[in-house]
Amino acid sequence: MRKNKNSLSYLALQKFKQNKTGVFSFWYIVLCGFIAVFCYLIAPDTSSNANQMHLEIHSKAPGYKTSLLVIPNTKEQGFFSKFMYGKKHPATEIPISSYRMERDTLILQLKTNKLASKEIPISKFNGPIENYIKEKTYYFGTDRYGRDLLSRILIGTRISFFIGFVAVFISLILGISIGAIAGYFGGKVDSFLMWIINITWSIPTLLLVIAITLALGKGFWQVFIAVGMTMWVEVARVVRGQIMSSKKMQYVEAAKALGFSNFRIVFKHILPNIMAPIIVISAANFAASILIESGLSFLGIGAQPPTPSWGGIIKDHFSYIILGKPYLALIPGIAIMTLVMAFMLMGNALRDALDVKNNN
Repeated sequence: MRKNKNSLSYLALQKFKQNKTGVFSFWYIVLCGFIAVFCYLIAPDTSSNANQMHLEIHSKAPGYKTSLLVIPNTKEQGFFSKFMYGKKHPATEIPISSYRMERDTLILQLKTNKLASKEIPISKFNGPIENYIKEKTYYFGTDRYGRDLLSRILIGTRISFFIGFVAVFISLILGISIGAIAGYFGGKVDSFLMWIINITWSIPTLLLVIAITLALGKGFWQVFIAVGMTMWVEVARVVRGQIMSSKKMQYVEAAKALGFSNFRIVFKHILPNIMAPIIVISAANFAASILIESGLSFLGIGAQPPTPSWGGIIKDHFSYIILGKPYLALIPGIAIMTLVMAFMLMGNALRDALDVKNNN
């Protein structure tokens, strides 16, 4: 079926494609979404939450290389479990400087101290020892606990990206429903709902999220719900205003004359015609939810350790900014900044593309 080149959706798509910043932001968001879904297949450290600690090599600079003795774990785990949560029983990794064999014993020279050594029976290995020793490069360096910072950043993308989806989904359900009822019916119903909206609007978002989080408890899903339940107000106000102006249109009067139900008129006739501002505000809410989650994690009431969160990584390393290793806090900060900026730039591009006046 051919697209109508005079349709508003086709014209909006063509205009969006002309905005190079918006298109680049869109593909960057798609890349982050891909990383969020497949993070455990991409990350160098595939253990659950990328929580392989090597205190011997903590706080190393980006590009740090070391030798690791890998002692594999024989416990099996399903593919879906590894895909979703990482390896619950990862191989044991020991950073070493050198090694030598004496009869049936493998003597390791540890990274912690040139004089420190460790003995392991050779019977634990099936095959040549060289097969169990690998060179590993920490491209983003290691954090204060010796964990691979790149892996923590990649897995943290899942937290930030998914909280945006869940928060926007919750805000759209609440905001569209409440805004549609207030705008369509008006009168006392509108006054009551606007009273609730104005009270919620007057409370600072971060304080409201903190209150809800403390009420629900600290955790992963609690933050999702808390952020989503505080972002519906702006959606509701926009939907209410759009419906108040649209319900006077002729197509709505025609639908009423045909005897259609109020539900059908609102959700099948009015809402499809006012989706442009809703899409734009959803992009802005996506960016805001990432910032709120990062702020909560920085305060210690967001995603709890050892779950990697960009805000949590900054919290663990913000003191390193003055200790000569600022990259430990700057790398997750840049990740937050770029993803939020991508959503804002894409939102601006969508706003311009969906502007009917400019498309004519």
